Amino acid sequence: MNNKYQYLYNNLIKLSRNKTLYKSFDKQDTFSDRLIFFLIHFAFFVKNFKNEENTKILQDIYDFIFRQLELSIREIGYGDQSINKKMKDYINLFHSIISEIHFWNDIDKEEKKNKFRLFLENNMEIDHLVDYFDDFEVKLSKKNLISYLNSVCNE
Repeated sequence: MNNKYQYLYNNLIKLSRNKTLYKSFDKQDTFSDRLIFFLIHFAFFVKNFKNEENTKILQDIYDFIFRQLELSIREIGYGDQSINKKMKDYINLFHSIISEIHFWNDIDKEEKKNKFRLFLENNMEIDHLVDYFDDFEVKLSKKNLISYLNSVCNE
C-alpha cells in the first residue's frame, strides 16, 4: 500500500485527539466520538482543497483514509460482515458531513451549531467547536494541498 498520505492521516488523527474538542463532553470520549471529529476534520480538508486541479489526488487521499479506517476497525476485532456495514455507515456519515459544511462560510454561528448538532449529542455545549473549526478552516486556507502532504502540519 502506498503510504505517501500517512502524514496527513496521522495529522488528522492527532487533530481528532485534541482535548479541547471534548471539553463539553459529560462522559469519556469514545471511538465513535473520535471518529466523528476525524471525519469532520477530513471533511473540512476536502472542502478546502476541492478543485479541478486536485481531483485525482483528493480521490487518492479519500481512498487511503478510508482504507486506513477499515484497517483500524479490523484491528479492533470486527468481523468481515460487520466491517462492511460499518464502513458503509462511516462513508455515508462523511458524505453527510461534507454536505452539511459545504456552505460553511455563508452561514451564521447558530446555523453552524445546528450542523454540529446533527452529528454530536444535542445536550453538549458546542460554541467552542464552531470557533475551533472556523479557525481550522482559516489555517487550511493558508497552505496549499502539497504542503499538507509533504510535511507535518502543526495545528
